[in-house]
Amino acid sequence: MAFNASKVPFLRTVAKRGYSAQASPRPLGKAAEVRSAVLPNKICVASADSALPITRISVVFRAGSRNEDHDTAGANHMIRIAAGLSTKYRTGFNITRNLQQIGGSLTASSDRELLSYTIETTSDKQETALKLLTDIVLPAFKPWEISDITPRVRTQIAAIPSEVRAVELLHKAAFRTGLGNSLYIAKHRIGKLSSETLMHYVSNNCTAENCAIVGVGIDQNTLSGFAQNLELPSGCSSKSESKYHSGEIRKERGGDRTVIAVAGEASFGNPQEALAYAVLERALAPQASVKYGKSNGSLAKSVATAADGAKVTVDALNATYSDGGLFGFIINSEANAAGRAVEAAVRVLKSGSVAADDVNRAKAMLKADILETYGTDSCLLSTMANQAAFQQSVTSVDNMLSAIDSLSPTTIQSAARKAGCSKLSMGAIGNLACVPYISDLS
Repeated sequence: MAFNASKVPFLRTVAKRGYSAQASPRPLGKAAEVRSAVLPNKICVASADSALPITRISVVFRAGSRNEDHDTAGANHMIRIAAGLSTKYRTGFNITRNLQQIGGSLTASSDRELLSYTIETTSDKQETALKLLTDIVLPAFKPWEISDITPRVRTQIAAIPSEVRAVELLHKAAFRTGLGNSLYIAKHRIGKLSSETLMHYVSNNCTAENCAIVGVGIDQNTLSGFAQNLELPSGCSSKSESKYHSGEIRKERGGDRTVIAVAGEASFGNPQEALAYAVLERALAPQASVKYGKSNGSLAKSVATAADGAKVTVDALNATYSDGGLFGFIINSEANAAGRAVEAAVRVLKSGSVAADDVNRAKAMLKADILETYGTDSCLLSTMANQAAFQQSVTSVDNMLSAIDSLSPTTIQSAARKAGCSKLSMGAIGNLACVPYISDLS
């Protein structure tokens, strides 16, 4: 007996797929025009046309790990990993089954300031995706399901790369609390967070006042109607202030490699200053322009010279937040060359000097990156989410490029001096035999 599926006319299937592929509102690669508005319920909504017949929708909350306290430490990680489990109105099976039926995907992500739920599907299934997303943002945290994901949490913790661990230690040393809170739950906290604790964290932080909704490949009116119907609790949790303290945290692991993250305080009082640090990042240690190539920045050159043939990599570190940030570098080095590499990189950071040619090159690279971001749907969604959550609007690509052009070399030099002259912080992990203490580097 033949399966019914084999009787489906092949040409009809091809015709349907071809017809759906014709809907391309925006030429591929062209910068998107973004529309944004703040609704009466205080939710900021932003949308843009898609270059493909794909719809991506994110519900974003200002509920990152900086909002955790001693009792809720690690809650953000647990909420992130529990996405797709049972909610107030749906079971985990129901969510998974419906996502599979529409060929969609659900992603939950978070950082120190934002927590977001994102659904991606074909444009003709966006109505179903919106219904799913309405329920997904209302998690239930059933105790037996939280218990079931504990092994997956342990696996994630064990798989954290050394570079990420060094940056986590750096934040803890620099800010202690608030922005110093880790993105990952501590090992001793696994299994200790109850369903009531997680629900309390969500009800206090995932509120309408803390929410922004962004979409690519969806109409603004449709997205606004979705935002108005969300059953979110009211109230606006006050984010914890994060004062920069300076310090260092070292974690001896042995082995033959060392990873060190060093940074100074970088304040971001306005978008112009944030752009200045973005230019500075590309001026000091730009990514290689060719495959298997090397960085031509002054930071990379100085570290390579000091390493004297040892295998060392260096990248600029630019951590931007709504009320502050860090600027410095990350070094992954052979253990015996780690000290020389760090000392060379600190000298460059503290010099506060950037060549004019490096500034011009960095500005061109930043403009190229922004054009790519606004021309690529997945990157655009992330950019829209950050701007909508904190600015209540989204800056157009033309205004962004104009702001970069208006940056003078003096502004870049000022940003470099501010980071270099501040007290440094350090996070280091691996073989620390040759790693100097932060007091010796200041």
